[in-house]
Amino acid sequence: MTGILAIETGTEACSLATYRDGDYVDRFEVTPRLHNQRLFAMLGELLPDGDLVRSGIDAIAYGCGPGSFTGLRIAASAAQGLAFASRLPAVAVCTLACQAQTALRLYRLPDGVEVLSLLDARIGEVYYGLYAIEEGRVTVRQSPRAAAPEHVELGRVKGELHAVGSGCQFVDRFSSELRSVIVRTEGDLMPHARDLVPLALDKIVAGEVQSPQDIRPVYVREEISWKKIPEQGKRL
Repeated sequence: MTGILAIETGTEACSLATYRDGDYVDRFEVTPRLHNQRLFAMLGELLPDGDLVRSGIDAIAYGCGPGSFTGLRIAASAAQGLAFASRLPAVAVCTLACQAQTALRLYRLPDGVEVLSLLDARIGEVYYGLYAIEEGRVTVRQSPRAAAPEHVELGRVKGELHAVGSGCQFVDRFSSELRSVIVRTEGDLMPHARDLVPLALDKIVAGEVQSPQDIRPVYVREEISWKKIPEQGKRL
């Protein structure tokens, strides 16, 4: 059984989880602007001796975005530092997919339901992705995008559509056609790190793992750039 340390800080929530021998231990706190402080305190609670390998961790899963720019940088930097120090592989999981998986777990959504995972992009836009529930997992129907609420477009929705996440505050600005197919909204939902794990396990089976130097956030918008640890030296 693969042991995983999961890190998700792409929203106002700071969340960590460990998965070992089928068991989860997790921490979840809504801590705006305090992620940097809480992340390593949580890590100390989950892995007191600080030795990931000796604690049964085989890979580090992190929420790669889209989401809060600062939050994504924190998750990627933490994952990269821990992966380098422990010589472990990393697994990048979309934050919107994680949020859809959280909805699946908390609301016990059945197969066939579709989830519109939304985040407030804070500049008059939302991040959104469409996911289907299949065999207890979320699968991608439409990859993450950024758009003004009025321009959110989905392909044909095949099942019940549930909208989740902070972007739900803009549902009234969606097209009337899109609003007509949404049967439920859950605007307070945030992604939990433990829900990175099922998606990360699927990626590990598929061989979709990263070396530490390849860890980076996914911003959706191309104009945002990320520097790897060797490139983050101070300017003179």
